[in-house]
Amino acid sequence: MLEIVKYPHPALRYASRPITEIDEGLRSTIRRMFELMYEARGIGLAANQVALPFQFFVLNLTADPNKADQEQVFINPEIIKRHSSVEGEEGCLSLPGLYYDVRRARRIRVRAYDLEGNLFEQDVDDLFSRAVQHESDHLEGKLFVDYLDTTALPEIEDRLWDMELKFRQAQRGGQILPDDELKRRLDEMPRVPPVPPEEFGMKTRQDEPEPPAEGPVD
Repeated sequence: MLEIVKYPHPALRYASRPITEIDEGLRSTIRRMFELMYEARGIGLAANQVALPFQFFVLNLTADPNKADQEQVFINPEIIKRHSSVEGEEGCLSLPGLYYDVRRARRIRVRAYDLEGNLFEQDVDDLFSRAVQHESDHLEGKLFVDYLDTTALPEIEDRLWDMELKFRQAQRGGQILPDDELKRRLDEMPRVPPVPPEEFGMKTRQDEPEPPAEGPVD
C-alpha cells in the first residue's frame, strides 16, 4: 500500500533513479500521491516519501484538492539556474511536527518533463521556488534539516532521536521491514508499480493531520 514514510526510512536517504517511461503505473501512483498529500495537508510530495526510488514529485501550492488546476508534476527535474537567496520556514510530511527556517535561492529555473512526456522549463520564485528546491532535494536523498545551523542542532537531534526510536520499535514489532530489506527493495524496483484501484480514496491516518505551517510542508 502506498503511504508516506517517516524518518529515518532508508528511502528518504536514497538517490533516486530517472524515470524512463511514462506508463499507467506512474500515472496511477501520481494520482494516489496527490491524494496522500491532500490528506496530510501538504503542498508537495516526492517519490522517495512514498518509498519509490524514482525522480518525480507532485506539487499543489494551494494544498486544496478542489483546485486540481493548480496541480503540477515534475518528472526527472533539474534546477538549471538560481538567483539570490532568502530564508523561509519549511516542514516535511516525513518529519512531522518539525518546522525550521532554511535559506534557499529566491528564484530558480527548473527543467522537467510533465505527465504527457513534454519537456518544459519554468521560472519560479518565492514559495514555488522553495517548494521545488525542497522536493528536488528529496530526490537526491537530502532533507531540509540537513541545512540547519549549529544553533538548532540540540533541539533537532532530540526530536530526530524520538522519531528514530519509534521507527526502530515498529521494526522490532514487525510493522516495518528491516533496513536491509527496505534497501534491497529500493535497489531492485524496476519501475513504478501501479496503485490498486481499491487504494484510491482511502484514509491512511487515524488522527487528524496537523495544520500547514507558514512555510512549505512536503
